[in-house]
Amino acid sequence: MNRPHARNSLGKVFVNELFSALEQLRSDEKVRVVVFKSEVKGVFCAGADLKERAKMDDAEVGHFVKRLRNLMDEIAALPVPTIAAIDGYALGGGLELALACDLRVAASSAKMGLIETTRGLLPGAGGTQRLPRCVGIGLAKELIFTGRQIDGQQAFSMGLVNHTVPQNNEGDAAYQRALTLAKEILPQAPFAVKMGKLAINRGMEVDIASGMAIEGMCYAQNIPTRDRQEGMAAFREKRPPQFIGR
Repeated sequence: MNRPHARNSLGKVFVNELFSALEQLRSDEKVRVVVFKSEVKGVFCAGADLKERAKMDDAEVGHFVKRLRNLMDEIAALPVPTIAAIDGYALGGGLELALACDLRVAASSAKMGLIETTRGLLPGAGGTQRLPRCVGIGLAKELIFTGRQIDGQQAFSMGLVNHTVPQNNEGDAAYQRALTLAKEILPQAPFAVKMGKLAINRGMEVDIASGMAIEGMCYAQNIPTRDRQEGMAAFREKRPPQFIGR
């Protein structure tokens, strides 16, 4: 993300560009992991572009917020693992974007918060639904009701991020840790990883019995794959597997 004059805030053009990028990622079978990062030092994403929002009438606001919600849903629905590298401020819609990712890594100095209530708003791009799944209902309510900002270490303690790291001189410590995490995922069987993500995401939406059925269906799709056969053969032959995503 590289909108320095607006601190990567989510304006109409920027959102359209993100939708286009997601479409390209979905259609590229070579993509194995997606890392969301900022090219603007000190900020991940400052949230919605409120200067642009102030020029909208009520109907336009409703339509745009719905589009933001759709954007976050598209990020969450990417078939491959996604990682948010939070090296600076992730506020409002910026944190909601990170919440739409599968994994989050933050610099200890990063600042995060669903600050909408401090602006007379409430989270409208999925934050009220995704934050409780990370930190629990009680903490999610406290963070949303107060609009409080927390740092990377606090976010890690709450379970909001998977990893926190000290910031470096270049200001990209979270990105570097996210790359390391991505490289841990890359050697694994691509189709199995995709099915694992699908089983978790869909299973969270239903009761445990239905979730087990979803897991069974995902597992059944993986059984005839060449990668599963390769994994078994590599185990027998005591060598590293060579997965091809088929």
